[in-house]
Amino acid sequence: MNETNEDKTASAPPPKKKGFSGLHVFGIVLLTIVATLGAGYWWFSHYVFPENFDPVTLTASEQDSLNSKLNTLGIDTQGFESGRPLQPVPYSEEGASREVRFSERELNGMLANNTDLAQRLAVDLSDDLVSAVLLVPLDEGFPVLGGRTLRVNAGVELSFANGRPLVKLRGVSLMGVPIPNAWLGNLKNVDLVNEFGANEGFWQSFAAGVDYIQVEDGRLLVRLKE
Repeated sequence: MNETNEDKTASAPPPKKKGFSGLHVFGIVLLTIVATLGAGYWWFSHYVFPENFDPVTLTASEQDSLNSKLNTLGIDTQGFESGRPLQPVPYSEEGASREVRFSERELNGMLANNTDLAQRLAVDLSDDLVSAVLLVPLDEGFPVLGGRTLRVNAGVELSFANGRPLVKLRGVSLMGVPIPNAWLGNLKNVDLVNEFGANEGFWQSFAAGVDYIQVEDGRLLVRLKE
């Protein structure tokens, strides 16, 4: 005797419910906790408790090149330990170079002469951008984070356009969080030379004395006017 459709439906096993089992849920929760702890550890170690930078050590040829540039600018790199008296010479601008060229390594190498700065400040040069990372030690009496070191990032656009230098603050970040423009005096992305160069002061004098300026990947060039 054939079974009716109703009998077949009644005897058929119920379909399995789809979804996560208790083990799956536990695994997802565990992975979430591990990821959160890992991200938190990275954030605190990178921004709140960062390690000091390793100072840039120039090779002998790089140091000789840097010393030559500094000597051209009138900066003594040998000191006066030899005790030799200075020789008087007549002033002349004939044949003097008005260009200043530095590489990113040279700038950071100069910081290495000051051990404290070398371990707390690093400069990066990219196209039309000068960036800096600064480690700021907090006083013991500072609330919550007293005695710790904070990481500050800043970027300044530096280029030359329309016959004058262009300087713009790209931004400042504290512990990886960008500081609001209002807290920066609304100076973010403002052409400082155009904004303040009309008045007598630093920006007017700066623009008047610069014939050309260029920042590219790892290089800085400044050419001064006569």
